[in-house]
Amino acid sequence: MAACDVSVVVSTYNRAERLPAALDALLGQATSLRYEVIVVDNNSTDATSAVLDALTRRTAGRLRAVFEPRQGLSHGRNTGILRAKAPVIAFSDDDVRVDETWLANLHRALVDHPEVDYVGGKVLPHWLAPPPPWLTTAHWSPLALQDYGNEPLMSGAERAVCLVGASLAFRRRVFERVGLFTPALGRIKDGIGSTEDHEMQLRVWRAGMRGLYVPQVLSFADVTPDRLDKAYHRRWHLGHGRHCAKMRLRELVPADLGPLSEPNDIVTLFGAPAFVYAELFRTAGLWAHSLWRRGDPLFYVHQLRHVWGYLAESYAMFSSDRRRRVLPEVAAFVRAYARKKRNRELRPSRA
Repeated sequence: MAACDVSVVVSTYNRAERLPAALDALLGQATSLRYEVIVVDNNSTDATSAVLDALTRRTAGRLRAVFEPRQGLSHGRNTGILRAKAPVIAFSDDDVRVDETWLANLHRALVDHPEVDYVGGKVLPHWLAPPPPWLTTAHWSPLALQDYGNEPLMSGAERAVCLVGASLAFRRRVFERVGLFTPALGRIKDGIGSTEDHEMQLRVWRAGMRGLYVPQVLSFADVTPDRLDKAYHRRWHLGHGRHCAKMRLRELVPADLGPLSEPNDIVTLFGAPAFVYAELFRTAGLWAHSLWRRGDPLFYVHQLRHVWGYLAESYAMFSSDRRRRVLPEVAAFVRAYARKKRNRELRPSRA
């Protein structure tokens, strides 16, 4: 294709049996836009290569297959970005079925809103097995699902709402300004709960750029039976906490959906902010209260695992520096906390 309006990048690994359905949805878009679909084979060992060869031959150049030997979603996406021809680069996944209006709606959102730099959409579940009763929308995060309602929502430094990468489109200028995805964030333990999408958007927000959630940009993600298991969700929250610690997310966005900040007076202990330790005890109290009031104790169990993962990774990064010692660290924490408390007391109160 000599030119196109949108390049769609899909990174795939060992999903040959489900990949054709995802690509058929992308190739069957109801739009007059010129677009290409770039599928990055991320070193698959199944029949992915043969599937892509067959699909490429019958798509008249709209589908391009490339190979990336370095494993990891960020490596795959970055390879696709470098091969893309369009001024808009969109992302979907090999287990996602986009609506036939997906491409037209995301492109229209960017045209209608020149002030935004990327667009995300609603990602609803396609259950491959009946979901258990406990799996309410409060437990959707490990499934890469997203539903912020039926009204558009702005995402930026003033309101740091992360949009999932299963349905996301950036203007090319974003990558030219802030760089590509960060592969290192997919390399903690088994990579579960990774935060490549969040870290990319964090850099975008810090550069003064913004995104937009558009509910009409609709897609459906396969939810396989193994992801309906509580053990999977426990592992995901622990891994996600570790990944968030790598990118210092709690320090930069202390409150959920709150404003992006650049903290300069946060008191830390063993590499983690003091308020994260406080959150551990507060969440434990909420868990106990939910048992008594018959709430949703599993929600707080998952939150506890997230906080514990954050603290564990913070400590691992702290202890990797052999110059750091426990007793001096505790003493420095006590001094810093006392100094911060004293400064607060001396600060004039607002009338």
